[in-house]
Amino acid sequence: MGSREVSFGRELYIEADDFMEDPPKKFFRLRPEGEVRLKGAYIIRCDEVIKNADGSISHLLCSVDLDSRSGSPGAERKVKGTLHWVNAKECVPLTFRLYEPLLNDDNGDDETDKKDFISRLNPGSLTVLEGFGEKSLEAAKPGETFQFLRLGYFCNDKDSKDGHSIFNLTVGLKDSYKP
Repeated sequence: MGSREVSFGRELYIEADDFMEDPPKKFFRLRPEGEVRLKGAYIIRCDEVIKNADGSISHLLCSVDLDSRSGSPGAERKVKGTLHWVNAKECVPLTFRLYEPLLNDDNGDDETDKKDFISRLNPGSLTVLEGFGEKSLEAAKPGETFQFLRLGYFCNDKDSKDGHSIFNLTVGLKDSYKP
């Protein structure tokens, strides 16, 4: 097991799915006027939701409890959710490839299914997402693997280029939240 330093800053990115304006009862992530812990850091509170002209969310204004840092005496205060995050000033753009089964069913033993292989292809077998990660991921070598918290294990793809890495999901982690 290793360790690393991660810088905290005024602007952070969280996963879009980790915020909901009008969440269901068992949503333990960020919500307006709600609090969550940032993994390895502080507890934040969402004070205001800023929207674009089209009504989509532009960004969130949050306050931080500087006495709640993980590992400090003030960290004893409990909140339900913990989010992963990255400092917006010290991150790099990344591409993520998420894979689902290639075929829509697993009934490949039936002769009629073999003849109709194309109709069984899953159009959602590959999802490509753009996002951000820690700056240290720039130095990842092709084939090197990482666990991205709450998501799964990813491998740096051979298609990665200097200045832009591509990570392929190899094993996903179970997400207990069901919308």
